[in-house]
Amino acid sequence: MKTHLMLAGALSLIATMAAAEDKPVLTVYAPDYFTSEWGPGPAIEKGFEATCDCDLKFVAGDVLPRILLEGDKTSADVAIGLNTDVTAKARATGLFAPHNEDTSDLTMPVKWDDPIFLPFDWSELAFVYDKTKLKNPPTSFQDLLDAPDDAYKIVIEDPRSSVAGLSLLLWVKDIYGDKAEEAWTKIAPKVLTVTPGWSEAYGMFTDGEADMVLSYVTSPAYHIMAEEDDSKAAAIFPEGHYFTPELVAQLKTSKHPELAQKFMDYVLSPDFQGMIATANWSFPAKLPHDQLPEVFQKLPMPDKTLYLGEAEAEKLRGPALEEWQRAFSR
Repeated sequence: MKTHLMLAGALSLIATMAAAEDKPVLTVYAPDYFTSEWGPGPAIEKGFEATCDCDLKFVAGDVLPRILLEGDKTSADVAIGLNTDVTAKARATGLFAPHNEDTSDLTMPVKWDDPIFLPFDWSELAFVYDKTKLKNPPTSFQDLLDAPDDAYKIVIEDPRSSVAGLSLLLWVKDIYGDKAEEAWTKIAPKVLTVTPGWSEAYGMFTDGEADMVLSYVTSPAYHIMAEEDDSKAAAIFPEGHYFTPELVAQLKTSKHPELAQKFMDYVLSPDFQGMIATANWSFPAKLPHDQLPEVFQKLPMPDKTLYLGEAEAEKLRGPALEEWQRAFSR
C-alpha cells in the first residue's frame, strides 16, 4: 500500500512538472529595481500568470544595452522599464513592434501617440525637501536661481548616467532656452554634489547631508504611506515641471507574439495599473484620479507640465550637456 502511494505521488509530481514545462514562457527584460521584492515585478508576475496559462520570466539588468548586444537573437519577448532618453536609439534598431493599444484615454498630462513605446506609469521631476529642516524652500525655479549661493545644499544626478539628471537638463533648457547656461551658472554653486544615479542622491538626502534632492513629485508619497512620515515635500514651481514616463514595448522577434501582445494588453488593465502607485511610487498611466490611493490624490501637483518630444530632446541633448559641463567646470 505504501509503495502504491509513493508511486502515485511520484506520478502526480511528474505530471505537474510536465504541465509546467508545457506552458509557454514569456521573457520580459526589466531593470533590477522592477524585479526586486519591493518592486512591482513579483505582483505583476503573479497577476499575469493568473490570466495567461503561461510562465512569466523576468530577466533583470540593463534592458536596452542587453537587447542592443543580442540584436535579433535576443530572447526577450517584452522590454519594460524603458525611459524616453533611450527611445530614439531603441526605435532605430527596428527590433520593436507596435503595441496596438488605444492611448487616447490615458490619465496623463501629456497626450501620447507613440505607436511603439507604451507608458505604464509617469511622474514629474521636482526638488524634494524636508519641511522640518528647510523652512523657506524656493517657490519657483527663478527663486531657486536667484537665491544666494549658500541658501541651499542640493544633490542632483549626472545627466550622463542618470535619467533624472538628463531630464533636469531638458527641464532647464525648456524653461530658459538660450539662457540655460546662465541658469546653470546660478544653480551650480548651490549643488553639494552630483551623483551617478538617483539612489545615491536620495540616500544622501535622507541621511541629512543635503537640503534638497532632485527627485519626483511622487516621492513624498512613499514616506507618507510606507514610513508614516509627512516631513518630505516637493517644491512646486509655476514655470512647470518635466514629465517623466516609464515605458514598455514588445519585440518583433518574440517567440510568443500573441502572448507578448496579451502582456501589452495587461499593462493597461485595471489589475496592472492598480499595482503601480504603491509598488513603483508613480502615477499609473491609465487609472482615474479617484481610484488612486488617497495620498496620491492629495499630492501637490504643478499646474503646468513640460515635455520635449523625442526628436526635439535628441536635438537639444548635446548642446544642453555642453552648457551643463561648462557651468560646473568654472
